[in-house]
Amino acid sequence: MTKSHVIIVINAGSSSIKFSVFGEEEDPVLVFKGQIDGLHAGHTHFQAYDADGVLVGEQRWAGDEVSHADGMRQILDFLRSHQGGLNVVAVGHRVVHGGPDYTGPVRLDAEVVRRLDALTPLAPLHQPHNLAPIRMVLDMAPDLAQVACFDTSFHTAQPALAQAFALPPDITCRGVRRYGFHGLSYEYVMSALPQLDLKLAGAKVVIAHLGNGASMCAVDAGKSVASTMGFTAVEGLPMGTRSGSLDPGVILYLLDEMKMDARAIERLLYKQSGLLGVSGISSDMRSLEASSDPSAKLAIDLFVYRIGRELGSLAAALGGIDALVFTAGIGENSALIRRRACATAGWLGLELDETANEAGGPRISSRESRVSAWVVRTNEELMIARHTRRLLSAA
Repeated sequence: MTKSHVIIVINAGSSSIKFSVFGEEEDPVLVFKGQIDGLHAGHTHFQAYDADGVLVGEQRWAGDEVSHADGMRQILDFLRSHQGGLNVVAVGHRVVHGGPDYTGPVRLDAEVVRRLDALTPLAPLHQPHNLAPIRMVLDMAPDLAQVACFDTSFHTAQPALAQAFALPPDITCRGVRRYGFHGLSYEYVMSALPQLDLKLAGAKVVIAHLGNGASMCAVDAGKSVASTMGFTAVEGLPMGTRSGSLDPGVILYLLDEMKMDARAIERLLYKQSGLLGVSGISSDMRSLEASSDPSAKLAIDLFVYRIGRELGSLAAALGGIDALVFTAGIGENSALIRRRACATAGWLGLELDETANEAGGPRISSRESRVSAWVVRTNEELMIARHTRRLLSAA
């Protein structure tokens, strides 16, 4: 029997590897997806599901130190043994940071990995974990094609002024500038919008990627103009556990008056703030919406307020707005947050269709609304698979 050719898409975090497997069609189709959780924690769990969500593979390791490399081996072994084996023709990786040089997906080799590793100071909490599976595949299967797709690439089209900080050149020349993130999500959303309304391909659009990590982006005719995230993925909106933008003077206060060191401040900004920090209850918007605690209401109110503030800024960067799009976990699933966020956009001419919003869209604005509003389910994995296949075809 001829083995099916597939592309693996990898999204590696500090203690997990999420994977999706796509057929090598012209527009790739999902075959499997799954994840390995608890890496380096002594309680690792592997699960794989078919395209219908049926569990087709599972394994647990108790007490063993399972590394990212071990996790990648488990994924490859599962695919090669499942149903007589699948022929893996390429691996596409989500890599958070491409720096100023990588403006699109790139084939990976030892030299590219070295250059990406040099960017680790720009994304110390993400880049090492993104690169670990890449190195493993290079060692284990050096002839297997690998492609890196970057969260920053979509934003390299921004004007130079939108990327600049008002800092001396001896600092900015080290790569200290605004990069923006969630680019793969924004790129996918822009590829999907014309299927809903052809005019949106050339429109002025603000996309709100609202999830545990949250950001917003201004897009003009498919190109990023400005984004709420900048040098790191902690700037902009409050998030599940991240603070969002702070006056830099707050950092100085934490250093001088509270005697916090850099690592303690890092934990505060990335792990102990945002919805969790304000509410003291949860980083999960579903839990906050279900709570009657005033601190949960405050966290939601602050989240919505900052969406409204950032929307005004991004609309100004665009010189007007034609559409507002919601995506990611909160944006796709919370009718409450969408309703309240749209209310902050009334001055722009957005009128919400309450029934459509409760139903989840895709269009949630009234037909009379001057600014349309939409819900689009993001698919970063499919975007990576498309890029990977395109580079394979061009080789």
